Amino acid sequence: MFHDPTFWVLVSFTMFIGVLVYLKVPGMITGALDKRAEKIKADIDEAEKLLEEAQDLLATYQKKQREASDVAQEIKAKAKEEAERLKVHGRERMEDALARREKLAIERIAQAEAAAVDEIRTRTVDIAMDATRELLASKLSDGKAEAMVDDAIKELPNRLN
Repeated sequence: MFHDPTFWVLVSFTMFIGVLVYLKVPGMITGALDKRAEKIKADIDEAEKLLEEAQDLLATYQKKQREASDVAQEIKAKAKEEAERLKVHGRERMEDALARREKLAIERIAQAEAAAVDEIRTRTVDIAMDATRELLASKLSDGKAEAMVDDAIKELPNRLN
């Protein structure tokens, strides 16, 4: 039995296990494994916490994005309303301005017509007076011309009233 190598392998294996137990190696291995398990658990807990925070931040940013989108839609709608109002107001102002300009042009045309008619009357009177003078000077005798002037002077008060 002492010559059998299996016996000696058994003895050395038993001694090796005994030394390991004496030096508390299984406790150290168990402690190291427990520490590693605790670290892994802490890392998992921290990862879960970070995941929750990330989900909260994502929800917050999505909410802010929806709110910003709503605000942008409101601003866009208000801008469209304002543009339409300005368009209508501008059209009304332009129509009013065109109406005023048209009225002013009509008034100026009427004034120009009245001035032209007055000028034509004045020139017509001047031409008629010149023609009458020439006609009277060439056709009437001095006596008859004086009689006509006297008659015109007599009728003058009646014509002025």
